Amino acid sequence: MSHKIKFILVLSVILFIFIIFFIGLNKSNIYTPIKLENVELPKFESKELFSGIKINSQEIIKNSDYSLINIWASWCVPCREEHSLLVKIKNKIKLNIIGINYKDKKNNSIEFLNELGNPYDTIIVDKNGLISISFGAYGVPETYLVNSNEKILKRYIGPLNEDNIKELLKIINEKL
Repeated sequence: MSHKIKFILVLSVILFIFIIFFIGLNKSNIYTPIKLENVELPKFESKELFSGIKINSQEIIKNSDYSLINIWASWCVPCREEHSLLVKIKNKIKLNIIGINYKDKKNNSIEFLNELGNPYDTIIVDKNGLISISFGAYGVPETYLVNSNEKILKRYIGPLNEDNIKELLKIINEKL
């Protein structure tokens, strides 16, 4: 009798595990980013990279018609790839460019900017990644066009390219 109970118990556990794996295999694992356009900018507060002074999102955004928020890191190869485009944007149009330095070391960040130039008006430190998570970012680089009403108008996942720059200019010129 006890052999029968053990057999039924082992069979039940195996059946349970099989059902869990079967459900897991049939569940979709394709994740799409949440749509973050025409939604309010997440509020954040952090230290500025160079001065260490605490600053919040409202202080950074309020004085500009448009702001470009770029999440970047010195260790990020695609960030290095897109950096020259950010410098180009800064030289081409009057746009408030905000950098969110993602999980980076201060010395490495400063060295990166000294080497490639600093297109940012303000750089916020996101040491633990929580600010970037509040944006819904799931990697670096990511870039957001924000208006003075703190609404996200456009989101770019991955490094910016020339087509993105043209689109940004079109959006800004249409809204002016």
